[in-house]
Amino acid sequence: MNTLDARESRLSAALAARASTIEGDLAALVAIPTGRGFTPGLDETRGLVTSRLARLGGRVEVVPGEPAPAWLSPANHEPVPPPPTAIVRGPEVAGRSVLVAAHLDTVHDPNGNFRTLVREGPIARGPGAADMKGGIVLLLHALEALAECGLPVRWTVLFNSDEETGSYASAACLAAEAKRHAVGLAVEPATPAGGIVVERMGAGQFRVDVKGRSAHVGRDFTSGVSAVNSLARTLLVIEGLSRPADGRIANVGPLRGGAVSNAVPDAASAWGNVRFRDPAAEAELAAALDALATRPDAMPAVTVRRSFLRPAKPRTAATLAMAEGIRAISESLGLPLPFESTGGVCDGNNLQAAGLPTLDTLGVRGGNLHREDEFVELETLPTRAALLAIALLRASEGRLS
Repeated sequence: MNTLDARESRLSAALAARASTIEGDLAALVAIPTGRGFTPGLDETRGLVTSRLARLGGRVEVVPGEPAPAWLSPANHEPVPPPPTAIVRGPEVAGRSVLVAAHLDTVHDPNGNFRTLVREGPIARGPGAADMKGGIVLLLHALEALAECGLPVRWTVLFNSDEETGSYASAACLAAEAKRHAVGLAVEPATPAGGIVVERMGAGQFRVDVKGRSAHVGRDFTSGVSAVNSLARTLLVIEGLSRPADGRIANVGPLRGGAVSNAVPDAASAWGNVRFRDPAAEAELAAALDALATRPDAMPAVTVRRSFLRPAKPRTAATLAMAEGIRAISESLGLPLPFESTGGVCDGNNLQAAGLPTLDTLGVRGGNLHREDEFVELETLPTRAALLAIALLRASEGRLS
């Protein structure tokens, strides 16, 4: 059943006419490497997208990033300076304020072989094409089409550059902006079935360090206390914390321990990630990890550090009402929109935890995220842009839910 009014039909037609331009813009954005903290590519992309929104009357503010805890990165990973967050505030018009979150970073190696957008029939593959350069391109065109059609929307866009690594640099900005707006959207890709996520698990990071006693393996083995062996026993305990059916997951990797094989290792470390369905599961995992620690003077001594920055994002009455509104739009445009849950996390977790009702899968249809065959469905790009544009319009006018 078509629920679009005349203005929305005109908006959809305007975006359909942009189909080739949308694909071309996606190819250009994908060609700029922004993975793994690659500052030149992030800076170039940030400048490109903010300049484009400035032409719509957006006011650009760049906020310095906050540093992440130093212990989060394994020693063999070079730390990168915290990237800034760009906030673009649209023209001051009447209506409910809508915040859109978008991340510029990807997971892909800037020096790898997966560097460009390549069309393969109805799809195109490229690094970050779905997650989330495609979503950013849809957002740019949606806002431009709204302006072109003379449809005012009260919007703000937040571009961060560290979502894939936990949004530590941008966490304060996300929380602050959440409190300034009435509705939250994010342009993460749709699920593989083209659905919208209405429920997400939360996530956290942890590190376990073990201090032992070094000794020569041949001459003095019994005097040594192996930190590696102690860490191995600890990891088996961590393995036992996972109960996916109950919404609890604990995963470990990478590892570090010992420098040579003919000395008892006196230090070992492990980095890990947890997922939790709700605050109760979060508290249980936190307590279990904390319980692994020993007294500082123990031998071996175990130290645990953790940071649970992304709370779980449960389905709520407010987000379900918004999801129903977006499903009505999508079905009017000819795309079914199932509701789904996921263990994946994103900035939508942070926004909703700060009190902002948020739906976060308004980006492209595609798949194989974080892989070197990541793709987008080309034929659906204009329709998904129209879905986003109409959702922005209805949200700003108070008609989305």
